[in-house]
Amino acid sequence: MGTLHGLRNADSSSSSACRFLAALAVLLAFPTLTAGLTRHYTFNVQMTNVTRLCVTKSIPTVNGQFPGPKLVVREGDRLVVKVHNHMNYNVSFHWHGIRQLRNGWADGPSYITQCPIQGGGSYVYDFTVTGQRGTLWWHAHISWLRVHLYGPLVILPKRGEGFPFPRPYKELPPIMFGEWFNEDTEAVINQALQTGAGPNISDAYTFNGLPGPTYNCSSKDTYKVKVQPGRTYLLRLINSALNDELFFGIANHTLTVVEADANYVKPFTAKTLVISPGQTMNVLLTTSPSPAFPAYAMAIAPYTNTQGTFDNTTAVAVLEYAPTRASATGNNHLPLPPLPRYNDTNAVANFSSKFRSLATARYPARVPRTVDRHVLFTVGLGTDPCPSNQTCQGPNGTKFAASINNNSFVRPRVALLEAHYQRRYAGVLMANFPTAPPHPFNYTGTPPNNTFVMHGTRVVPLAFNTSVELVLQGTSIQGAESHPLHMHGFNFFVVGQGFGNYDPVNDPANYNLVDPVERNTVSVPTGGWVAVRFLADNPGVWLMHCHFDVHLSWGLSMAWLVNDGPLPSQKMLPPPSDLPKC
Repeated sequence: MGTLHGLRNADSSSSSACRFLAALAVLLAFPTLTAGLTRHYTFNVQMTNVTRLCVTKSIPTVNGQFPGPKLVVREGDRLVVKVHNHMNYNVSFHWHGIRQLRNGWADGPSYITQCPIQGGGSYVYDFTVTGQRGTLWWHAHISWLRVHLYGPLVILPKRGEGFPFPRPYKELPPIMFGEWFNEDTEAVINQALQTGAGPNISDAYTFNGLPGPTYNCSSKDTYKVKVQPGRTYLLRLINSALNDELFFGIANHTLTVVEADANYVKPFTAKTLVISPGQTMNVLLTTSPSPAFPAYAMAIAPYTNTQGTFDNTTAVAVLEYAPTRASATGNNHLPLPPLPRYNDTNAVANFSSKFRSLATARYPARVPRTVDRHVLFTVGLGTDPCPSNQTCQGPNGTKFAASINNNSFVRPRVALLEAHYQRRYAGVLMANFPTAPPHPFNYTGTPPNNTFVMHGTRVVPLAFNTSVELVLQGTSIQGAESHPLHMHGFNFFVVGQGFGNYDPVNDPANYNLVDPVERNTVSVPTGGWVAVRFLADNPGVWLMHCHFDVHLSWGLSMAWLVNDGPLPSQKMLPPPSDLPKC
């Protein structure tokens, strides 16, 4: 494994007029929705003045929009996005959850699959959506720029296919949960990395960029959605917050979860959802046939066990009913949903345990039954020593760090995928990422005295079609907390999870290998572990990282290097001619 040699081996007229207008409306909303089309979008990335909480600041936007534009495709479509960077910041874009089969060049994480697009530069992301349908999203993938640069990516089923659940009356606009900082977020993370302290926290949570009435100066900036009584709607939810897992609920309403991370699940009901950064969820919302109030609050609030400070506020949006007898009475009371306490880990565990794949003939759960490689990753925080010429504000005068198996990822100077394609590894990456903890300890008990991390640009090489079982074990170093781990290039099956330390002898007996949920982002439970399985059938270099951007900045990431298979259809595509240079 630890040799460079191992790198090689290892997706009537009046009615006619009405029909025409309806079709025209669809065409305007969804550019020419016919199966297998090529859909073109243009991203002009520019600085735009935006005001929230009575603070106006210049932020990066796509086409002047915050949040960014909704992209709509069908399964099997080709998506071509031309990005023009008009900012001074470097930028790249990730199409979160898209598998990018053999086409890592379109995946987007800076210095992993591409060099970033420099100011004044352009790049075309060109990829086909293969075998996927549902709700995903796109976001910037460099530094903390995704705090403003994000939008929904909706993949409709193939024409005529429909959903594996009763057809909803209508689809509501997607809701993206976000965070707003009055400060410049690039200055926030740069200061934190310099001092070694935790970064300053956000000033508000947002629904589609709007904080809502619980915050100062924000009543006019409230997201509202209108519904009819006694109808069932499809609602697409996306957590695009920077550093926070979120509870979500709608007062006096029960939701039916039908999809997670663009994979259908066995429907189940819940009054409160938990969505981690990077995760998406589709739910059915059935409205009351005779609502007691004209409107109800939708709310988000954080779930965390961090020992540091966090944004412990609640953001509210409004679900408005069409005029009913209740609204005619002028009752302006807005009921709030009762969300769990911020550190209610049991509520999170109970919710997470409900997810199951459909596992039908049409939507099978192709979980690997046999395993070629067993990998154990510890996931958590750590520290770096303070440089001798400065004073640091991290734990006990150190600097905060984060790691996987005690390896804190060092961002390379060139793109790893390009280095791999050219077989130029020397001085760029090492093939010796530890696949087991280098120094075993009681991971969820008393932490070791030495919490310093190692640093390196290390990858785990895998032979094509290797089946992998990966156990992600949380640690208590600098406090036990949840970590939402996102894998690029793959979905995985969540076969098991629990609290405490993973037991390799007894825990596998309780795995679900029949209908485990399939996801691209999973939270390692606070003080616990999660086991996933995936098939390394997508050649390239694929990042795996914590989707808390603060932890990503501290080094909580690694990369899988999946080698080409023997057949032409199992090899990486060549790079596009406009691939940016570092």
